Amino acid sequence: MSVSLINFENSKTYESPEHPDSANVNLSSYAVSSSMSLADADWKRLYAFEPHYLELDASVRDTRAESQPLRMHYLDAAPSDGRAEPKPCIVAVHGNPTWSFYYRSIVEHFSKTHRVLAVDHIGCGLSDKPQRYDYCLERHTENLVRLFDALELERIVLVVHDWGGAIGLGAALKRIDKIAGIVVLNTGAFPPPYVPWRIRACRIPVLGSFAMRYLNAFALAATRMAIDRLPRLDPSVQAGLLAPYDSPSNRVGIDTFVRDIPLSRSHRTYQVLADLEQGLPRLGHLPIHCVWGMKDWCFRPECLRRLQKAWPRAIAHELADVGHYVMEEAPSEVRTVLQSLIEKL
Repeated sequence: MSVSLINFENSKTYESPEHPDSANVNLSSYAVSSSMSLADADWKRLYAFEPHYLELDASVRDTRAESQPLRMHYLDAAPSDGRAEPKPCIVAVHGNPTWSFYYRSIVEHFSKTHRVLAVDHIGCGLSDKPQRYDYCLERHTENLVRLFDALELERIVLVVHDWGGAIGLGAALKRIDKIAGIVVLNTGAFPPPYVPWRIRACRIPVLGSFAMRYLNAFALAATRMAIDRLPRLDPSVQAGLLAPYDSPSNRVGIDTFVRDIPLSRSHRTYQVLADLEQGLPRLGHLPIHCVWGMKDWCFRPECLRRLQKAWPRAIAHELADVGHYVMEEAPSEVRTVLQSLIEKL
């Protein structure tokens, strides 16, 4: 396994010719195409970070696919003078349909004093997007553990959201000795007690996948339905959230994340989530803060209450007028909570 750096300005696409099985997104088109709005060009100014890639060997691929390694993208920012050591390392884990862009505020703010990483799951963001791959919670969790190990991360403070909660907390249980604290944003780490009709509609055979991939029904709708405090997202922010998901093939991760939601006990991810919930109390000795958008129609307040049962000592910060996209509507509140946690370590 290896980690390679690629210069952002010189990288023309999200993947290289060595990965023909992966979908391409032409990054330069956002800057030069006359058909693009100003917002499409401006989102990169909000995300001026150097990319890093972890190569995942063939053992993490679907056996039906080719044997080339996959590239998992992540941000890795820290003070240039080395002041980040031996301070805690922040690792931010996104959900669906976002990517590391969602955590740009945390990366920009905390990288002045700490090492900060934000990952893109395979199929998401700037990571490779193979069309044949075993997309599932268990595999995404394995990939994150591999990142922890490859970079030899210590004293990790996790920030997790949406599917990133199940992925990040699953990885934390596998490397519990490496975890120093956790900030949880609206998420679930248990079999879903309900599935909102807007999500269930995306599971309609054939039509659901068609809508998510060809009409961008999931990612585009989320930029409108996942907020409450704000009347709308800034156009450049919306453009940034949608940028990697500009074609049906590039929306493979979005589609497969939705299809990985267990609607019954027979779904393979149901037991993975059940086991995860059973393990949550093992993290209860850690400092845990839950920052929750109470207007989230997907991860409603009862999801917060369920996590509180597993972590009686966790501190909850309930944001009455915030929806699902907590980092877009309440970035300063999240940063304040994260800063408070870190200062006490």
